[in-house]
Amino acid sequence: MRLQERLSDHFALRDPHKAMLVGIRELAPEITARTAEIEAARRIPPDLVERLRSIGIFRMFVPRSEGGLELDFPAGLEVIKALARLDGSIGWIAVVAGASSLFVAASPAELYKRIYQDGPDTAICGSSQPGGTAERVSGGYRVKGRWPFASGCTHADWIGGFCIVTENGKPIPGPQGKPLLRVVALPARDWDVEDTWHAAGLKGTGSHHVTLRETLVPEANFFDLEAAPRQSGPLYQALRQWLPLLHGAFSVGLAEGMVDDLLALAHTGRQQLYAAVPMRESETFQYELGRISADLGAAQGFHEVQVAGHWRHAQSGTLNNEDLVIEGARSATWLATTCVGIADACFALAGSSAVYDTSPLQRRLRDIHVAAQHAHAQQRQYVDVGKLALRRSAEDAA
Repeated sequence: MRLQERLSDHFALRDPHKAMLVGIRELAPEITARTAEIEAARRIPPDLVERLRSIGIFRMFVPRSEGGLELDFPAGLEVIKALARLDGSIGWIAVVAGASSLFVAASPAELYKRIYQDGPDTAICGSSQPGGTAERVSGGYRVKGRWPFASGCTHADWIGGFCIVTENGKPIPGPQGKPLLRVVALPARDWDVEDTWHAAGLKGTGSHHVTLRETLVPEANFFDLEAAPRQSGPLYQALRQWLPLLHGAFSVGLAEGMVDDLLALAHTGRQQLYAAVPMRESETFQYELGRISADLGAAQGFHEVQVAGHWRHAQSGTLNNEDLVIEGARSATWLATTCVGIADACFALAGSSAVYDTSPLQRRLRDIHVAAQHAHAQQRQYVDVGKLALRRSAEDAA
């Protein structure tokens, strides 16, 4: 029996969400033991990718009609948080797996069938930066470009990239006068991967550049994200509203892991130089830990409320709303900032032992700072949040 068939039978017999969380707990000791290997390789080792595939991370948001799990969105975010809590790079790959499934749900039926022709555990990645051009020609497009931050490209089966559509070498106007963008999706074997991922954190994500050099691509390999939903169900009626919430789940999971590591260090009985008592007996340590715990609880609560609100809209068919994009951006930005603060405080409390490569605290610190550089977490998001608050207050006063 093929792996895909065995996995389908496995999930059919069990609650898929609970089965995934159990699988993550069983895999946790191996992930923890191999974090240095993951960083050194700058990718997730192939055997661990297969273990994650067997847990179901590549199928969690794939429709049941394609053999996927089609988890409720809050349940899928629990899976991402659980993995980010263990390791930042693996948590990030889980975000990519979930987001990519939702991206390609906008593709035409023929392309969608090709992507999942070998089963629902197809690994997809891509870059949302418009790093390429697609010149209109007879029968399709002539594509060329170089796309950054293609996380997971070292184990991907399919890769996608945003292209500026051109005609006679000039960009074609799209909505609001901006250049028209389309997504090109091709099997991973058709792309070149440039070894560029030498980064401060999230080292194991393999977020290299990917390139296409003057490639003739049929129309059938393109799709538009602004097209009407092609899949039924609450998961697939919109995309941009989900993306900041995926980032928020990662931030919270990584912060939870940081606190776990600080507590583990305290429970070793460590006593810092010149300290009168061990860390866990120090009132200074206890005070700071209490403040960190409050910040973490606030982050967890805010994210849960935001996710629940978005999911209610998805279930009622009202998710495709620009205000919800801004609300999600607000939560992602605040969560990233707050969780960076939690990580910084944990690292400082840990003292000099945290500076060594062997300390998980320094790795998580680097990971969360790099994640906070993502576009979904940038402080400029607050401009739109402020505009929304002003508009709503004016509407309330009218």
